[in-house]
This record gives sequence, C-alpha cells and structure tokens, in this order.
Amino acid sequence: MTPEQHTEKAPFDMDAVIDEITRFVAEQTRTTPEVDQDLFSTGVANSMFAMQLVVFLEQAYSVTVAGPDLQLSNFCTVKSMATLVGRLQAESAADSDV
Repeated sequence: MTPEQHTEKAPFDMDAVIDEITRFVAEQTRTTPEVDQDLFSTGVANSMFAMQLVVFLEQAYSVTVAGPDLQLSNFCTVKSMATLVGRLQAESAADSDV
C-alpha cells in the first residue's frame, strides 16, 4: 500500500484535526483558542481570517469548501471546523467509492 493509499484509508481522527486547527489558529492569531470558543464573537477572527481558514482547511485536509459549506457557522469554532473537515472527507471518500 502506498503512503497515499494509506492516508486515504486512515480513519478520521477528530482529536488530531482539532489539535492541528488549534495550532494554526494560535499561530495566526497569537491566542490559544478553546475548542468551543466562538472565534468571531470574541474578536479572535474576522472576515479576512475566515478566508485564511478556508484555504488552510482545503490545503491541510485535501477538501473543497464551497457553496453551502461557506457558512460562518462552519468556522466559528475549532470544533465546528473539525466537524466540517470530517464530513467533507467522508463525502469525498463515499464519492470515490462509487
């Protein structure tokens, strides 16, 4: 099995995704967000940073965030972003199985 195939078949690790998103947000904002902290209402994030989050998630997890997934509710918290990544990866895997 090639490394690429292993990665595609690896189970989704919510804790690892949460850790990686938390590190990214911390590095970019010089804060340490809580998993359920609303990044926008607390002033940690703004609309410009939202676009950085989209790009980060797409590149880090090989997903495409488009259309109805581009809702603020998907980016408010680290947990909501990790949930989005998990759903998008599951949908992508299901599509590739067809």
